[in-house]
Amino acid sequence: MVGRWLEGMAYVSSRTASLAAPVYPYASAWTFRPDVWAERTRHAHARQHQTVSRGRWNVVSLQCAAFALPGGTRPVDLKSGHPYWLVKNGLLHAFPRLVEEVRCDVLIVGAGITGALIGDHLARAGLQVCVIDRREAGWGSTAASTALLQYEIDTELQDLAERYGIDDAVLAYRSCLQAIGSLRRLTRNLRGIDFQPMQSLYFASRWYHQRRIEREGALRRAHGFKLEILQRAALQQRFGIDSGAGLLTPVAAETDPYQLAHRLLGRIEARGGRVHARTALERFTPVRGGVHVETDGGVSIRCQQLVFAAGYEAQRWIDQSVASNRSSYAFVSEPLPGLLGPLDKTLVWESARPYLYLRRTADDRLLVGGEDDHVDIPMRRDALVERRAETLRRRVLALFPALPLKVAFAWAGTFAETADGLPFFGPHEQHGPRVHFALAYGGNGITYSLIGAELLRDRFLGKSHPCTALFGFPRLKRKAGRSG
Repeated sequence: MVGRWLEGMAYVSSRTASLAAPVYPYASAWTFRPDVWAERTRHAHARQHQTVSRGRWNVVSLQCAAFALPGGTRPVDLKSGHPYWLVKNGLLHAFPRLVEEVRCDVLIVGAGITGALIGDHLARAGLQVCVIDRREAGWGSTAASTALLQYEIDTELQDLAERYGIDDAVLAYRSCLQAIGSLRRLTRNLRGIDFQPMQSLYFASRWYHQRRIEREGALRRAHGFKLEILQRAALQQRFGIDSGAGLLTPVAAETDPYQLAHRLLGRIEARGGRVHARTALERFTPVRGGVHVETDGGVSIRCQQLVFAAGYEAQRWIDQSVASNRSSYAFVSEPLPGLLGPLDKTLVWESARPYLYLRRTADDRLLVGGEDDHVDIPMRRDALVERRAETLRRRVLALFPALPLKVAFAWAGTFAETADGLPFFGPHEQHGPRVHFALAYGGNGITYSLIGAELLRDRFLGKSHPCTALFGFPRLKRKAGRSG
């Protein structure tokens, strides 16, 4: 269901100045159980085999994205096809493999955009940070991200209010709005970053969605969010879209997530932190005053705080099911200089689920995504890339028939989504107070990651953050409609 997917694959290590966390009551080693994971995956795949049709297409699968799970379980590919950011940027920097023992305040597992943002916030706060990744930096889900930055969550404000109360719903939306401003300020201090402020158009793609869209716009306005509620004539005149209603918001942005992640990782190193690629966490043990980690190369890392920022892969370290996996598909067009019209300054997405979404790139291409499904079996996902890309192209042409749209590169990737569209940041009761998770799941992955970076930084420094409760695992125990 999430179109703007795959926003983070990183691991973060952090320490606190006060680091006043209670001692973990039991210090037994916790190792990934491949038998449990394989059994859970087998059942999921069995369900998919009943519903997914077969297709045979010549699509390149990037094997560099594969990883071997502990215990010899089957490797998993996170993406298929030719992700545009890797084609555009290549390998920006090869960080070294970890070969010596390390002590740090915070160990971050995952060197994608989520881990990079968290590590940068912690390093700037004065903490000693080490980031590790089993792949090259940014070669997981970050490379497949489409990187639309919007404050609008996949779950509409009115639906979120029904689930958690209006106060928490507004808190979630307002925090995402503030995060876009924070990302804009952050990128100003980094050289050569493709970051462009945009506006966002959310339109009713079904006639029976019109009233829902209008109610959503009225509710946002009532709580101080600036937007225009556009009717059919205005949508047709300004965007050429035939729809009964749409919401035009002035705050949005787009970026190159792979490029941004690398710039942030470089800044972590410049501040004395460490970044290591091709280094996988094999096992970890909570101990008095910290966590002991062992890598696949037999190297020991001792940290005061451990942060898993490894996207959907991080779920294998939690027995509780907190999200479901999906595949999403995307393509980038041949360059369209001078032909994008209103799309040059506007992100566009629809009210249907799963939804179609569009954005431009810095070199005047159109990046299109959607057609999400429940397939997270790499070979089946690979076989669908070309077919899904052609479906997406035809859907765009139905909206904008004058565009000479040709597919240049197409790809797919696995992502995770939560039932309520919100992320999880912080410790899970299974592992105690020094093992944290940064699960920036959903279409707002990068904006969620920025919020998570601030939240974890404040937590490690002994400060409070307004989103700690709402974006924490205890949310799973709350009842719908309760704001406390």
